[in-house]
Amino acid sequence: MTEIQPTVVPQIKRPKAGFNQYAERLNGRAAMVGFIAVVLIEAVTGKGVLTWLGLT
Repeated sequence: MTEIQPTVVPQIKRPKAGFNQYAERLNGRAAMVGFIAVVLIEAVTGKGVLTWLGLT
């Protein structure tokens, strides 16, 4: 008996939400930008971020 082969190959779309490679890469980049911003704020003002935010 011959095996039946599909005639159409399914096109799998990557998810736009949830834990996927794109979201993790975007979160990592946002964290790097935030870290650099905190370092620059501390260098320019001479105060820590908690003081700058008024928490201490």
